Amino acid sequence: MIDHRQFSIRGETITLGQLLKAAGCVQTGGDAKTLLAEGLVQVNGEVEQRRGRQLRAGDIVVVSDEDAITIV
Repeated sequence: MIDHRQFSIRGETITLGQLLKAAGCVQTGGDAKTLLAEGLVQVNGEVEQRRGRQLRAGDIVVVSDEDAITIV
């Protein structure tokens, strides 16, 4: 079962790497890089491997088919 939650950002965008750390999905940027390289992160249903991917309100990030985060 996927744990779905919302994550509120202050500005208009946040990078995928920053989100993964801030949401507690990874401890370090290196952990985020590994997770992304293994193809375990999807943004809006598409596998994403770029830590610098800009996310905006309404984007949905799924990590390892276990954790879904909606940007608000």
